[in-house]
Amino acid sequence: MATVEITREHSLGKDAAKERAQLMADKLAAKLDAKCTWQDDELSFQRSGVDGKIRVGDDNVHVAVKLGMMLTPMAGMVKGEIEKALNKYLV
Repeated sequence: MATVEITREHSLGKDAAKERAQLMADKLAAKLDAKCTWQDDELSFQRSGVDGKIRVGDDNVHVAVKLGMMLTPMAGMVKGEIEKALNKYLV
């Protein structure tokens, strides 16, 4: 099992960053058929072989994704896609 973790700083404020995280989650849900739920400032998402969380802070966003055995070889690609999404949504 592989874990991909990325922390990105932002200057959006927590509420705006949560809105942007929701946009990322909507795209993720559509693309991967993932189930997404919020609890306070943390968005959890799941689908077969993937378990992740997006934690939104006042000045940063932390993404942690655990990949199952079958998806472990794709960890580099997953990390690249997360970084692209963070660059797009946290500008």
